[in-house]
Amino acid sequence: HCENPACLRVCPTGATYKDDKGRVEIDYEKCIGCRMCMAACPYNARVFNWNEPVRDPDFNYGDKDVPVRGKGVVEKCSLCKERTDRGDEPMCVRCCLSKARTFGDLDDPDSEISRVVRDRKAGVLLEEQGTRPQVRYFN
Repeated sequence: HCENPACLRVCPTGATYKDDKGRVEIDYEKCIGCRMCMAACPYNARVFNWNEPVRDPDFNYGDKDVPVRGKGVVEKCSLCKERTDRGDEPMCVRCCLSKARTFGDLDDPDSEISRVVRDRKAGVLLEEQGTRPQVRYFN
């Protein structure tokens, strides 16, 4: 989730967009599967759905609000948009046994994530690409 996403600039249909919370999202109804966003992303953070989704068992599971992403579209992490819109943590944060993940508002200086970024040396991947990613990594 970048402030200056390369994927957004190359999407010919506007399927890749930034929502009001700064997350880079995909409108699966608009995605034509051209994969330009995949080529532009320096983080290799997207996948193409070559096949129809397989559900085992044969019904949708997980969060009922997550749209099913069909064959022929690109998808990516949405930071569990449906969960975080409700105020819940993304599942990767909730399920991380070692508590190595933190999620929050980097613009709020009093948030846990802002405190962690201040207290520890946090870096971003591929800073030279100019995408200004919002994900931070610690040594």
